[in-house]
Amino acid sequence: MNTHFQNIIKEATGADDIFEIEMIQSLWSGYGKILRFSLKGSNRETVVVKHVKLPDSSSHPRGWNTDISHQRKLKSYQVETAFYENWASECNASCPVPKCLAVESQENETLMVLEDLDASGYPSRKSYVSQNEISACISWLANFHATYMNKKPADLWETGTYWHLETRPDELKVLDDLKLKQAAQAIDDKLKASPFQTFVHGDAKLANFCFSEDGKKVAAVDFQYVGGGCGMKDLAYFVGSCLDESECERMETKILDQYFDCLQKAVAVQNSEIDFTELEKDWRSLYPYAWTDFHRFLKGWSPGHWKINTYSERLTKEVIKELGY
Repeated sequence: MNTHFQNIIKEATGADDIFEIEMIQSLWSGYGKILRFSLKGSNRETVVVKHVKLPDSSSHPRGWNTDISHQRKLKSYQVETAFYENWASECNASCPVPKCLAVESQENETLMVLEDLDASGYPSRKSYVSQNEISACISWLANFHATYMNKKPADLWETGTYWHLETRPDELKVLDDLKLKQAAQAIDDKLKASPFQTFVHGDAKLANFCFSEDGKKVAAVDFQYVGGGCGMKDLAYFVGSCLDESECERMETKILDQYFDCLQKAVAVQNSEIDFTELEKDWRSLYPYAWTDFHRFLKGWSPGHWKINTYSERLTKEVIKELGY
């Protein structure tokens, strides 16, 4: 990391000196790193730094190293910095996100200096989750969606999520499920036509949630694909990231009931003018569409993926039939 960026970290934290403790992870396709630094002389002990450094040539793990893919990633980091600078402060304790201490861009590099959630009471990451931990994530999503209900996603993705149709023409082109291919635009249109639009996290998988030690509280990270949309897109994607097909089937009603219970309470506080009965009716009907929308991407992107299962196929067939394809 160059001296200028090191000085930005020091200035943002009031540190006399900084020391790299560890690399938390590499960014997708070699676009940089997320690092943890120790701080000397600051009132913070540590800080997390997302250092985006654009490669000369990308190496996508599934071979999608196209210009479309590159441009999507470029915009995703612009969107993430915009979210942290302009929007993240609206998230309260019901849907915590890391505080952004500084953002700096220079040629082909971007630096985000972020609060270390480990030090702020969210040190745990999960590969498997209990019902209580699922509930905590559902509550976070509901409160996040209530926070940004009916707001225009200025400087973010007009349509959030990394898989939305407009940014995935290559994956659609190779999709061999012809009925799903034909219905793809109608599914996208249906989700966009909901009168209740909010901001979606856009990549709300289990790996992007940070848990408290007891698993009762969560914060979320990674806002590269935050933008406008129906909240069901986040919920469906989250559920698919942590439950197998039998659990998705068995727990579907319980999960939806829990989400809408949390959403109703959050909307009552933040957007009391919204007709919640109509919101719930509309979004419940769109849950299968949100699920099918991601399934469409997945079948084109990675036809052998483990998430392509009988539950997803059943919902997809029902949606396609409802649309008349």
